[in-house]
Amino acid sequence: MSLNLGTILAASAVERAAHPVLRMGERVLTYAQLDRAARGVATSLQARGVQAGDAVALLVPNVPEFTIAYFGALYAGCAIVPINVLAAAPEVTYFLQDSEARLLIAHPLFAEPARSGAAAAGRPVIWAGGGPRDADTIEAMQEAPPADALHPTAADDTAVILYTSGTTGKPKGAELTHSNLFLNCAFVVPRLIPPDPDHVALATLPLFHSFGQTCIQNATIAQGNTFTLLPRFDAKAAFEILERDRVTLFAGVPTMYFALLHHPVEREYNLSSLRYCMAGGAPMPVEVMSAFERRFDVPILEGFGLSETSPVASFNMLDKPRKPGSIGYPVWGVELAILDDQDRALGDGERGEIAIRGHNVMKGYWKRPDASKEALRSGWFHSGDIGYRDADGCYWIVDRKKDMILRGGFNVYPREVEEVLYAHVAVAEVAVIGVPHESHGEEVKAVVALKPGQRATAEELIVWCKERLAAYKYPRSVELRDALPKGPTGKILKRELR
Repeated sequence: MSLNLGTILAASAVERAAHPVLRMGERVLTYAQLDRAARGVATSLQARGVQAGDAVALLVPNVPEFTIAYFGALYAGCAIVPINVLAAAPEVTYFLQDSEARLLIAHPLFAEPARSGAAAAGRPVIWAGGGPRDADTIEAMQEAPPADALHPTAADDTAVILYTSGTTGKPKGAELTHSNLFLNCAFVVPRLIPPDPDHVALATLPLFHSFGQTCIQNATIAQGNTFTLLPRFDAKAAFEILERDRVTLFAGVPTMYFALLHHPVEREYNLSSLRYCMAGGAPMPVEVMSAFERRFDVPILEGFGLSETSPVASFNMLDKPRKPGSIGYPVWGVELAILDDQDRALGDGERGEIAIRGHNVMKGYWKRPDASKEALRSGWFHSGDIGYRDADGCYWIVDRKKDMILRGGFNVYPREVEEVLYAHVAVAEVAVIGVPHESHGEEVKAVVALKPGQRATAEELIVWCKERLAAYKYPRSVELRDALPKGPTGKILKRELR
């Protein structure tokens, strides 16, 4: 079956050509303008020798150029590789090389990691949102003759490769198909938030992340609505945009709700347009949810998903009993189960690993057959989260099977940070753990033992990591010890450190 995710834009550009699709400050693009720009980018990519099925990487924040480049790549039949804008140059190199992306589209704000990372990978850079108007900018590309139509792609062709860190080794690319993403944004999200031709969503969740990409950008475009961009979340700026643009839908991670709730507002903002809020990316503290709902008189619907599930897998829904602190119910077309260590289904109230199957599950990890087989065994995607199902069919997460830190909605895997610290000449042993943090949920902490005769300060080790890791990954605190606690096999006992 032929299906291209870009159909959501092509169709809305016909049905609502003059309607605003996105705005950032005073800049507004209609559906017709976005569609024309994307078609020009597609033609320009093809002129550069980029073929259907090739990958195109994006290192772009929440600005209109992200959406233009995203749909331009889809029009050309390419796969998109969104890169976290906090990535360091070596990480950019890795993503480009591993995904085999033909080129990098980058914003000038991230010029240094873009240039260095792309140069090391031997890839050209196209600048988005600035720079001279020449052949190496998105601004010039979108003015090329428009592509006649979306390139025909199969429903199970890869549309997006989302990199997700693992507990071991390098980050893996989850291959999400056109069908995965189309059904998640065009069928699942509209069943969570009732459609309305006048919806306006605030896009401050990173569009390189699956939550913002599917639930805000793509779902909005599929419905012919408008989203307003806030490139870097700031509580005051968010309040001003919510009021100015009459925003009806806000989606965020718990740290954003915490910031909005505790921001000392200089005046009362008119938020009467706000009707729905979505939360995900990390567990939402029940106290924060309750206080926010009391103050702003709007429900927060908390959900659950992963990069590997496009991402929405379960959600608290308006037509079912809402249970604060839970991850809600399986969404349309998706099944959840609680499995034991032998992948046998468990009953209500029993704790096991949350497994997912349905139209939203990735087709596998890019070039990682063994990891794909392990994650997708027994016909289910294994989430690595431990939870249970209650008698009403509502699901709850109680722990994480994987050794992962959730910092402000971003996954930080200790192994990756530990490897960077082990590369320091003075470090003998290291364990990276998550410690509670009021607004971020968890913070990254490293416990380090130095080699005999070597010296290094905590501050020096923090800087060492900061230079080599994305900004959300490096440890904010380092504790120096003579030795780390170990079990009988010599394994460092992180539970004792925690």
